[in-house]
Amino acid sequence: MQDMLAAAGTVIAERGLEAATMTEIAARAGVSIGAVYQYFPNKDALAIALRTEYGALMDERWSALAEHARTASTPELAGRLIDLMTGFIGDHPAYLALSAASTPTNRSDDDRSRLRQRFAELFAHRRTDLAPADALRVAEVLLQIVKGLPPLYMAAKPKERRLLIDEYKTAVTAYLTARLN
Repeated sequence: MQDMLAAAGTVIAERGLEAATMTEIAARAGVSIGAVYQYFPNKDALAIALRTEYGALMDERWSALAEHARTASTPELAGRLIDLMTGFIGDHPAYLALSAASTPTNRSDDDRSRLRQRFAELFAHRRTDLAPADALRVAEVLLQIVKGLPPLYMAAKPKERRLLIDEYKTAVTAYLTARLN
């Protein structure tokens, strides 16, 4: 099944979700079309499975970042946060195509809530006078800011991406500095 998901990621990254076909995914995975349909009844189910896998992989990276962030300076934290996101996009180019797809392939509410809570706890640790509701709000706003990066990144020409990344680091640093320092 992992081979099929990897093949799906490659095809979706190259062609987009709408243009990708189950036949092409099966061929890339080196399996029969019947084998693909055995695990995934349709392309939407395959896209959701791939997005779920990406969500788990991203969660691992967020967890590692949260551990490091307890001792990082605010600019370091902002830089690592944006580097984490752009690194993930580089490692999993289908992530952008799945994010832009009209088919719902988003993370579950529980996953998003867990991530917000993890960052809220981090922010409360960094600024002990921050009320839990305020820490959660800061986490929500921060994650919404970061969530805006992938579509802009996808639309940018490669040489413009570095400048876009720098702008996001500046924006996240300014926001976190204003809220946590």
